[in-house]
Amino acid sequence: MEFTAKQIAELLNGTIEGDSEARVSRLSKIEEGTTGSLTFLANPAYTSFAYTTKATVLITGVDFIPEGPITPTIIRVENAYAGFAKLLEVYNTIQRNKSGIEPNSFIDDTATIGANIYVGAFAYIGKNVRLGENTKIYPHCYIGDNCVIGNNTTLFPGVKLYSDCVIGNDVTIHSGVVIGADGFGFAPNENNNYQKVAQIGNVIIEDQVEIGANSTIDRATLGSTIIRRGVKLDNLIQIAHNVEIGENTVIAAQTGVAGSTKIGKNCMIGGQVGIGGHIVIADGTKLAGQSGASASTKENETLQGTPAINIGNYKRSYILFKKLPELEKKIIAIEKQITSQGNNS
Repeated sequence: MEFTAKQIAELLNGTIEGDSEARVSRLSKIEEGTTGSLTFLANPAYTSFAYTTKATVLITGVDFIPEGPITPTIIRVENAYAGFAKLLEVYNTIQRNKSGIEPNSFIDDTATIGANIYVGAFAYIGKNVRLGENTKIYPHCYIGDNCVIGNNTTLFPGVKLYSDCVIGNDVTIHSGVVIGADGFGFAPNENNNYQKVAQIGNVIIEDQVEIGANSTIDRATLGSTIIRRGVKLDNLIQIAHNVEIGENTVIAAQTGVAGSTKIGKNCMIGGQVGIGGHIVIADGTKLAGQSGASASTKENETLQGTPAINIGNYKRSYILFKKLPELEKKIIAIEKQITSQGNNS
């Protein structure tokens, strides 16, 4: 799809310098711009590329003053990065603007389907499922019996949603995500092996949540595993049974959260973090990457290490840790000196 510089400027409330009818059909990085592409300049480190890029249209801030000739048509906006981000969102919406029900998909007769939905080939929609308006179910998705999915929600290829789970509005779930698989519940018995504990709860995902590819969220043993409004989960994250994650918390890749832990709102959790079970991660907690949290935290703490401690204490401790070989040499030298003095007395 093509857009003119004039159309883009109107969308961004920008001003044009150059050809208002210049046409673009794709987006590019400034250093990789080609004829017909649209790019932006927000970081001063990339200013040199403004004079060499072959892009057709360049978005800049209002304060950008060229120091040489520039080939692209310029669109000046208040914030170049925010403006380009808005264009990315529009472009993404157009790219994903699918609708209709493709052949070879299966929708049970008892399912309720909202207006303007998309169901891709080989998707399976089970009994009593409810799909909201403008929802998109990409190929090879599985939606189990009695699931509810809200409006404007997208499930990308290969998402598996076990029975009885509830997904809100404006949710994005990326490929390979499994929601509602059994929690890891086993009880040791007299035969020194493990008896499976039935997992009969569900998963509830509230509005405006995004879940990265190949992440897993287990159903509750009883009740619900709950992902609150605005949570953002990266790829390859494991959320165990009966976990609750508070509003607007973000979690980076390869993090695992053990069962029945409560994570507060507005938390920031780095990659490869391990969080133990049956604890409370308080509102505003920040856990640095590769940390291990085995105890409950206080509000707005920043923690690092395993077990996780105050990040200031961690950094001071790490300085000492790095000096251990040097300290060992000094101790050995002192011991030799003491021994030598003892032998000479």
